[in-house]
Amino acid sequence: MLDAIVGSKSSEQVLIFLVARENGYGSEIARFFEADLYAIQRQLERLENADILVSKKIGRTRLYQFNPRYPFLKELKALLTSVLNYYPDEVRDGLTMNRRRPRKKDKPF
Repeated sequence: MLDAIVGSKSSEQVLIFLVARENGYGSEIARFFEADLYAIQRQLERLENADILVSKKIGRTRLYQFNPRYPFLKELKALLTSVLNYYPDEVRDGLTMNRRRPRKKDKPF
């Protein structure tokens, strides 16, 4: 949907993932969208070089999030949130369901 504006499908996937989940890492984004990891990593690096994203290293994993000092962050997030509303329900639900650990064995549903 946004690939004509942001330049590529993988760039759109990175931005949509981060607006939905607040942060993420390359292989997580690639796995969710079933995309090429190299393309996702290249876009993460490009967006970080443009100061749209910032990253921090946690162990061997580089975690990315939006740069809070980016001057158009509010407008960018508003645009991406609007675009996210046009995604299919399955994709949108998968993005907003942010469970990173397995459910406790005896926990009721």
